[in-house]
Amino acid sequence: MKTGVPPALKPFVPSHPLPVVFIGAGGIVRDAHVPAYKKAGFPIAGVYDLDLDRARALADDFHLPRVYDSLEKAVREAPEEAVFDVAVPAAALTDIVSILPENRAVLMQKPVGENFCQAFQIHGLCRRKHLKAAVNFQMRMAPQVLQARSIIDSGEIGELLDVEVRVTVQTPWHRWPFMVEKPYFELPYHSIHHIDLVRSFAGNPERVHALAFARRDEQHFASTIILDYGERLRANIETNHSHHFGLRHQESYVKWEGTRGAVKAQLGLLMNYPQGEPDYIECCRLNDSGEPEDWRTLDCAGSWFPDGFIGTMGSLQQYTLGEKESVPTSIDDALATMAVVEAAIQSNRMRGHSLPLDSTLACGS
Repeated sequence: MKTGVPPALKPFVPSHPLPVVFIGAGGIVRDAHVPAYKKAGFPIAGVYDLDLDRARALADDFHLPRVYDSLEKAVREAPEEAVFDVAVPAAALTDIVSILPENRAVLMQKPVGENFCQAFQIHGLCRRKHLKAAVNFQMRMAPQVLQARSIIDSGEIGELLDVEVRVTVQTPWHRWPFMVEKPYFELPYHSIHHIDLVRSFAGNPERVHALAFARRDEQHFASTIILDYGERLRANIETNHSHHFGLRHQESYVKWEGTRGAVKAQLGLLMNYPQGEPDYIECCRLNDSGEPEDWRTLDCAGSWFPDGFIGTMGSLQQYTLGEKESVPTSIDDALATMAVVEAAIQSNRMRGHSLPLDSTLACGS
């Protein structure tokens, strides 16, 4: 194990890392997958992309041993123990999963298909082919999130009462032009991370309330999502991707509040993307008299990109090797996240409840 792996992620590194074969060589692979795997010591066997020049450039820049010149060759000639890392647009996932050999391991990029129907079909394919399949929900593997989970699981802040995700940034959507033309794209391509994160702490909500906002001419995109857990827990996700007014008031954080304390983590990557801003994690507890102590900053090495990607690939490899009994971001768990996303999309289509226009509607006839 390389010493560069953050302490929070070392438990996710397998004893004997398996080779990885990339299907897809886009920006996320260049910016996060390859740096993370090299940092963790996961060997990379080769890469395939529809754009062979892009695959060759990635191989040259990171000294990868092989570029496959066809998808069929990548699948056929991959090392027998290799994990397939599939990072392609959602619409292509079904066809790729269909040709993977049975009983192999595969890590897929989110979302799992373009909608819940496709996700259900892909889930069925994985079952029939006996694939050890997981989805790259790496936000829940960010070192700050893992540390927050450790604090919450220990009972240090008491019973969890409130989870808030707030993102106010200027997102350079021109880097992913295939996304922007899709309806409701912010929900399945971006806020899906936040939905999955909340689910990983609180389980499935009872209901979902959502409103996505898109003015494509002005490149203004935002959303509000309420995951309804009844009176047990409040969980809100607020995103504004069009804050064009500098860094001073940009925000990117998750805050967990409990009966005896609170934790707040800044995930600075989304601010000033792709350079990013610093990450941090803070904790506040109530003393024996019920008064808040001072917020204290905790030590936490590593960041969401690239380190979170160590956790998703590493946990799948551990499961494949029999070192762990389950994988946190399994295809089964990912299907539940996709169901919540689908509920958010349907809620957005309903556009809430209209105002009563007269006493007949308000009071009945």
